[in-house]
Amino acid sequence: MPLLPQETAAPASGLTPAALADLLENPEARKALVDELRGQASGTKPASSRTAGAAAPPAQPAAPGLRERMADDVQRFLTGLATDMGQGVEDMRALASGRSLRMDSGAAGHALLPLVLAAAVTIIAFILLRMIAMYVYTRIDRWVAEQGRASETPPKRGAPASMRVLYRRAGAIVGALAIDVGVVVLAAMAGGAAALWSTPGRGTLDTLAAVFLKAFVSVEIVKVAVRTVFAVKHPHLRLLPMADEHAKYWNAWLLRIVVAAGYGTLLVDPVVSASLSPALGRLANLIIMLAVYAYAVRVIWRNRQTVRERLDRRAASATTFMGSRLHILSRVWHVLGIGYFTILLVVSQIDPTNALPFMARATAQTLLVIGVGSLLILLLNAVLAKPIKLPADLRQRLPLLEARVNAYVPAMLKLIGLIIRIVLVLLVLDAWHAFDLSSWLASDAGGAAIKMVLNIAIVLLIAALAWTVVASVIEHRLSQSEGRGMPSARERTLLALFRNAALIVIVTMTLMVLLSQIGIDVGPLIAGAGVVGLAIGFGAQKLVQDIITGIFIQLENGMNENDVVQVAGVFGTVEKMTIRSVGIRTLDGGYHLVPFSSVDVVANHMRDFSYHLGEYTIAHRESVDDAIVHLRAAFAELMTDTVLGPEILEEMTVAGVTAVNEKGVTIRILIKTTPGMQWAVQRGYNRLLKKHFDAAGIELPYPHTVVYFGQDKRGFAPAANVTLQAERPDEGEDARAAGHTRRRLEPQAPSEDSAEVLGNELEAREDPDAPRA
Repeated sequence: MPLLPQETAAPASGLTPAALADLLENPEARKALVDELRGQASGTKPASSRTAGAAAPPAQPAAPGLRERMADDVQRFLTGLATDMGQGVEDMRALASGRSLRMDSGAAGHALLPLVLAAAVTIIAFILLRMIAMYVYTRIDRWVAEQGRASETPPKRGAPASMRVLYRRAGAIVGALAIDVGVVVLAAMAGGAAALWSTPGRGTLDTLAAVFLKAFVSVEIVKVAVRTVFAVKHPHLRLLPMADEHAKYWNAWLLRIVVAAGYGTLLVDPVVSASLSPALGRLANLIIMLAVYAYAVRVIWRNRQTVRERLDRRAASATTFMGSRLHILSRVWHVLGIGYFTILLVVSQIDPTNALPFMARATAQTLLVIGVGSLLILLLNAVLAKPIKLPADLRQRLPLLEARVNAYVPAMLKLIGLIIRIVLVLLVLDAWHAFDLSSWLASDAGGAAIKMVLNIAIVLLIAALAWTVVASVIEHRLSQSEGRGMPSARERTLLALFRNAALIVIVTMTLMVLLSQIGIDVGPLIAGAGVVGLAIGFGAQKLVQDIITGIFIQLENGMNENDVVQVAGVFGTVEKMTIRSVGIRTLDGGYHLVPFSSVDVVANHMRDFSYHLGEYTIAHRESVDDAIVHLRAAFAELMTDTVLGPEILEEMTVAGVTAVNEKGVTIRILIKTTPGMQWAVQRGYNRLLKKHFDAAGIELPYPHTVVYFGQDKRGFAPAANVTLQAERPDEGEDARAAGHTRRRLEPQAPSEDSAEVLGNELEAREDPDAPRA
């Protein structure tokens, strides 16, 4: 018998007794096995094992990657497939020629007798026990249905009826599952007892009978899981909500596959290998599994669109969490199913004995991981959906703390959800032996990765706490009411600047620490930043001057937001202040950004108090004392104004006459007001003063002109040529002004000469060489 790669690669403990006997009969295979065992004992890898593709690990093995492991499995699968087909064809020719390969008819009948007896007793016991169990299932299903009908009447106390029915239904499903498993175990025990009775020596279980019992238990346990999911005859014990015809269809399809694949790999292969030849056993296993694979792929592909539509309908009526996942599953379910049966085909050829247990264990672990992970993610989503409510007094003292916490917690929970998803993917890969999670966790790389993740989480937590404390303290001070010490405008500006500076420092330090935790050397970055900062400092002296001047202006409380100031020739209201510049809004709506380096003088009109400085000129013929009386009368009337009166802090001060010139006599007054109200008081007082002067007949003078007609040497002046104004009709309140002649307003004809409008500007706007339209 030729030496097979998988025979030399597999340890003796992984072979069936028949295969091990066949291996020991071959001198070359026996020598390779001895070398293999000696190599494992000494921690080295023999040359024969290396040439045969053995996987004996060295003393300190390096964990193979996913790509290397997949390549090795594919190579073993293809090599074993080619070898088994060649050897199987040769054995079939030998069998057709009448030559016995392993056992003659007498030996085969004697060896297969315990197997047949164990199978017969097991099947009969299983049928009888299933009949009893079916009666029990019917009673349980009827009881669950009665509980559901009874839940329509709401209870007076205790848990809700729906929850009680759910608990009882879950208990009924678990009880039915336990009964079904018990039936399988009892039937296997009966078959085992029959096999022991039929085995010579009455104390040792026959090898082939043990193989059958193992296959029976494995296959039937899987069938129990399938029957629990679909529960064809007992709909109230069904795990998945679906129609009866759909449950019957998929239950029958899965049971056929489980029976064919399970008994083909766990029973047919060992029995044929023991009675005929290992190559024929493996060939039979390959044929069965190819048939199972083709049948499964055909059914999946034929139903891909139907299942997709049903899942989409179910997703439309489900919650957001389940709906999104069902929608994704409807798009990829057929790909997952075909991939699942492809893995089953490959595993059944690489390791036929452990193929079905491996698939069952990997499937159960995958479903468990996905179920637990989905439950955790659902709980996280439920927490995210509910905003955090802080106590009322805490919200009053720290108004933005609740919004900040509600911004932090969802981000943190989303990060936890991402970590959960990554762990789920690793556990699923570990279930299918695509990634050895335990070895990775025990390795230096795994420990370093976990340490890095924990350090990053701690750094982010510390940064978030630091920013929360700083921002909360600032907000607490800014939210103080007038009775508890309201902050001044200077404090508000400085606190806002400090908050921005603290944010920049925390973000910068956090980024540096995170980069160092990831493994990036921040030393060159800091050194490079220092060099770049030095270069920027030399090249941006104006910027440094802006910052330094801005700091001192703030420390000296030169101006604050909402102050009316005059800075660098710009007069307006301060809208925004940074550490480098000030933004001023002028009366015409223009926004001026003034860097502090250009500020020499700050004229703040909003500090402590203000004055309305008024200078009013009266004619020379008027009495100064009478004018002052009317000035005071206008002020007295201004004090009765409900809006402007409270803004005046003191009585009006009459400074006296400040000028006597050709224009007239100028009188100065001062009215002390609250900061920023001097302009409003000025407008109100001027209106009242004009009203009082008009009522008193006090003239606000026009400019005076002296006309000199000249005189001769004797002192006589020529007669003035004076013309009296002729009488003219009364024009009411629309009389012509002196020296003005009225003319009719006539529309002017449009002129084609643009020079009349633009003048010399035309020369700068037009190019004489340019083509005209």
